[in-house]
Amino acid sequence: MKSHELCRKLLEQTNAKELAETTGLSISMIYKWAQPSSAGGSGTLNPLDRVEQLLNLPGGRSVVEWVCEKAGGYFVENPKETPEDKRYGLMASTNKTVQDFGEMLAAIATAALDNSITDQEAQDIRAIWQHLKSTTEEFVRCCEEGRFEAIRNR
Repeated sequence: MKSHELCRKLLEQTNAKELAETTGLSISMIYKWAQPSSAGGSGTLNPLDRVEQLLNLPGGRSVVEWVCEKAGGYFVENPKETPEDKRYGLMASTNKTVQDFGEMLAAIATAALDNSITDQEAQDIRAIWQHLKSTTEEFVRCCEEGRFEAIRNR
């Protein structure tokens, strides 16, 4: 979905006047956000376009992480595309996901042995958790994209 299309959807859920008052901008500017800003369009770069520009800068990922945190969530990076010849089979992918989950549980259990968790242990657990979310997303995507279909058809 293009950013101006998302802005158009936002205008379907809230009125332009309220959005203009909230952002301190004119109503005409709000409506321009919902139009394409490319050649031939009369729109202008909207806040989503600006976030994308920031994302492309070194350290820009922190902007997205901040936005996700403000929305009450967190950012999970999608896995990188895997070349066809390196894709796991269903059992290997399942085992990898379970192993990664086990590593997270082991880190938690080890950290909690002394009935406290240090800042460093918390950071280590967070890093393992971030990795687990990404590898689990990779497994789910493989399922959704039918990468395991050949196994089912044998």
